Amino acid sequence: MVMVTTRFNRKRAVAALIALGAALIVLVLLFGRRSEANSPTSKIVRSNNDRVEYLENLGWSVEENAIEEQTVTIPRELDGVYKRYNEIQTAQGFDLSTYGGAEAVRYTYRIRNFPGGDDSAVADIIVYRNEIIAGDVQSARLDGFMQGLSYPEIK
Repeated sequence: MVMVTTRFNRKRAVAALIALGAALIVLVLLFGRRSEANSPTSKIVRSNNDRVEYLENLGWSVEENAIEEQTVTIPRELDGVYKRYNEIQTAQGFDLSTYGGAEAVRYTYRIRNFPGGDDSAVADIIVYRNEIIAGDVQSARLDGFMQGLSYPEIK
């Protein structure tokens, strides 16, 4: 066994802490960006192209234009359906409870590349003051589903 000893002093301790902190920051920046690429986060979107690009960055291929734009009012108290919907949102980093009473716009895009070929799948994103505050992917089929915006991992 090899043993190394050193004399402890404040300068070395501070230098070691600074080096450790710098290394930690570099790791967070490197690995944090990789996980951001396919996970939904709030984003400023000022145009249809920005919204389509946002969905495409998550792995979705969507039609060029929204098939629906609808003004929605976020309820002040989230209960029932909105409470369950917000559970999907908080799982992906959004939280509608902070927007209670706000009027937002829901944009719906037809998805062209849903795994398994579900041609009824659509992506919704909810935008408030040019910021995406929520979103989901859903199917209108009889055995339909609703999930977060992340592209599903195929195993």
